[in-house]
Amino acid sequence: MPEFGTKFVRGILELTQPKTFSDLVIISGLSHGTDVWLNNAKDLVEKGIPLQKVIGCRDDIMTYLIHRGLKPKDAFFIMESVRKGKGLKPEWEEIMKPVVDDWYIDSCKKIKYMFPKAHAVAYVIMAIRIAWFKVYHPYWYYAVYFSLRCDAYEIDTMVKGYDAVAARMDEIHRKMADPELKREVTPKDSALITTFESVLEMYARGYKFSNIDMELSEATEFKVMPGDKTTIIPPFTTVDGLGENVAKSIVEARKQCPFLSKEDILTRTQLSATLLKKLEKLGCLSHLQEENQMSLF
Repeated sequence: MPEFGTKFVRGILELTQPKTFSDLVIISGLSHGTDVWLNNAKDLVEKGIPLQKVIGCRDDIMTYLIHRGLKPKDAFFIMESVRKGKGLKPEWEEIMKPVVDDWYIDSCKKIKYMFPKAHAVAYVIMAIRIAWFKVYHPYWYYAVYFSLRCDAYEIDTMVKGYDAVAARMDEIHRKMADPELKREVTPKDSALITTFESVLEMYARGYKFSNIDMELSEATEFKVMPGDKTTIIPPFTTVDGLGENVAKSIVEARKQCPFLSKEDILTRTQLSATLLKKLEKLGCLSHLQEENQMSLF
């Protein structure tokens, strides 16, 4: 989910176990602040203080202090000072001590920057909307996610199923953990980890990728298989080295008439012989003969 998918925020989710929309807003504030979660609210939650009581967004300080009996003007200036990382004046501490716990005052002193609640709410609304599609229309979610949010693809692995993807992902993790092999990990390998996480989730939920299809694949976007909502069709650009213009040339050529042979594809599209061999290796061209020449025997 947007705003909730990084390793840092996942750690917050695992520790706090949010149950409500309000909990997610607090977590959004915690994850966007400086010295709000680490060395602050995280320690409090681990000691047993509920997530709902820690300071998540800057607005929470003012509303909570007003609720505890402070004058609105005092509550406002305390909030403004804390959210800018300027701490508490001694006179503010004196009026706060009778109405809040000591840990609350200490937490205010540690904060360097706080996120506004309106921004946190906007982010959570966006995430919830996308989560709804992920739960109730996963086929559309995955088609759009892999089209827009992924930076790397390894399509020959992705189409082979859960076990193949898990094995490849474990291989990358092992190399990253080994000082001797770490240099072998490419930037693409690192980016593939995020892609593979979503691929594994998709397979675990009963959805799958088809192979690239010369008649059905789009140029740049993943699509749902017509008549089968459990299958996602990859686009041509998921093939290494096959760029957007080349992919579009394939789609435009097939609109004119179906491909008759591998020779026909080379003639009517911008595909090079090297890229054609990659498609052959993927098994995308097994239904086509080598040349347009018809054999009678």
